[in-house]
Amino acid sequence: MNIEKRHLAILPKCYAANSIVVDGERRILLASEGDAPCLAWRGPDYVESHTVWEGPGGTMAIVPIPGTRGEFLAVQKFYRMFDWEEAKVVHVRPDGACGYKVTDLVHLPYVHRFDLLTVGDRHYFIACTLATQKKSIEDWSSAGKIWVGEYTGPEKLSLAVLKEGITQNHGYYRLVTPDGVRGLVTGREGAFEVTPPDGKGRGWTVTQFMDWPISDISAIDIDGDGELEFATIEPFHGTYFRIYKRINGSFQKIFEHPEVTEFYHVVVGARLAGVPVFIGGCRRGRQEFFYVRADPSNPSKLKPELIEAGVGPSNVYVLNEAGRDIIVAANRETDEAALYIVTP
Repeated sequence: MNIEKRHLAILPKCYAANSIVVDGERRILLASEGDAPCLAWRGPDYVESHTVWEGPGGTMAIVPIPGTRGEFLAVQKFYRMFDWEEAKVVHVRPDGACGYKVTDLVHLPYVHRFDLLTVGDRHYFIACTLATQKKSIEDWSSAGKIWVGEYTGPEKLSLAVLKEGITQNHGYYRLVTPDGVRGLVTGREGAFEVTPPDGKGRGWTVTQFMDWPISDISAIDIDGDGELEFATIEPFHGTYFRIYKRINGSFQKIFEHPEVTEFYHVVVGARLAGVPVFIGGCRRGRQEFFYVRADPSNPSKLKPELIEAGVGPSNVYVLNEAGRDIIVAANRETDEAALYIVTP
């Protein structure tokens, strides 16, 4: 496959990435974890940017709201490594050609990742707090929680604690299969599958499926055998990028990226040029941005391919368009918002 990079902008501490659709027009979004803006670019060319908000920043995640005219939710005021008491989730509504109305939805200290899991016509809100209290960067004595509720609109959101005791509650991935949608949550205690209510009387459920420290996780059938493989970053802000396969009922490691360093931060399962891959990235060492795919001649052999070194991505979002795929990249360590355009 061919990958062409396009530099979009210098955005200090660029961290979060996603996209929305407004009146049939795709817009990509990139936002800062520092005290800097959230910016948008309009498709199909994604050339000129406009400002969604000037501040506050501290944006860890952006989640579109299904069935709306481009409305989305986002984290704000998640600043630095322990000054997160004012963290909140906001509601954003496109207002005019390039205007947006931002209103507070819920104040939730230490909220790091969140999502909307849609079942039928209902949207279930899940949020992961990295900790409950922190006195210093190193203080992990007060574990994080999983919070849940039903999202019915921007006016009010009531949350309840679904699970406590997840230390360094950092990773989240939305898993969609023919059986339904779930959230995968990770921390020092391992990985948990969170299933929303099914509308038939069953409430939220939590099932642990890995029991070692995991910072982040994603899943895709990378070798085409009909079974999911799971890519992880281990441990917190980890030194290892690994891929696991369930063999005889237990997880076996089938790949480990050759660079062992600190602060791997990107792990995303996606299809690029029709090929299932895991996209990875690291914010230290060589600060590589890469993907892992199965060898076409030997699907059991996985091989990494370098996209670019020296960029240090924090998060990426993959957009599959007709004739091309686009990786929207928040290259945190170079303060860069970028696109990587993928063609066969």
